[in-house]
Amino acid sequence: MTMHNKMTMELLEERIGYTFQDKNLLKQALTHSSYANEQKINKWEDYERIEFLGDAVLELVSSDYLYRVNPRLSEGELTKKRSSMVCEPALAFCARDIELGRFIFLGKGEEATGGRNRESITSDVLEALIGAIYLDGGLSCAREFIDRFVLSDLENKQLFYDSKTILQEQVQKEGGGRLHYVLVEESGPEHDKQFRVEAMIDNRKIGEGSGRTKKHAEQQAAYQALLSGNRISR
Repeated sequence: MTMHNKMTMELLEERIGYTFQDKNLLKQALTHSSYANEQKINKWEDYERIEFLGDAVLELVSSDYLYRVNPRLSEGELTKKRSSMVCEPALAFCARDIELGRFIFLGKGEEATGGRNRESITSDVLEALIGAIYLDGGLSCAREFIDRFVLSDLENKQLFYDSKTILQEQVQKEGGGRLHYVLVEESGPEHDKQFRVEAMIDNRKIGEGSGRTKKHAEQQAAYQALLSGNRISR
């Protein structure tokens, strides 16, 4: 293990408040297949297998949490709620909170095409990290991590995850006009685009957001509109 890799992992351990007994588990959780291929590491030492385990642990812990705090919700409602909590955008949002992308071991090609900030990768690595903690410290340690970084501040996170749907429902309820999103700026190289979008009701701007995809920028714009309290009705 290089000194750079060791320092990278120590910094992440400090950030999440958990120190691994088996550092190889953490290294595996952070290793993308592109890096494993470049370094000629055994294919089974990238994060994909450990992510499979982390996904199951996350589903168990989140299901247990929702079952206990929502005694009146049906099975279908609980399933829907869990799906929104552990979907790719939701986990990528949690990964951004701890800047997980900066700690991933990526191959040069994946790095050059913006993989460090790709939601599909950061969400997978978050699940792999959960799997690694489970293997290293058991279910109680994995649960503590999930409680702190996935299940915390759920009300605000839920508002962010569902911001476009919630804003659309508010506009329809209040008869505020036609909600639409306008792309006002696109910048950066092809592999690392940045989009700026405005949420509009008819010709009136009610929110603005930016992101690496138009969908994420629209989500940010809707979220900003909901938080700002801008008038929706005419």
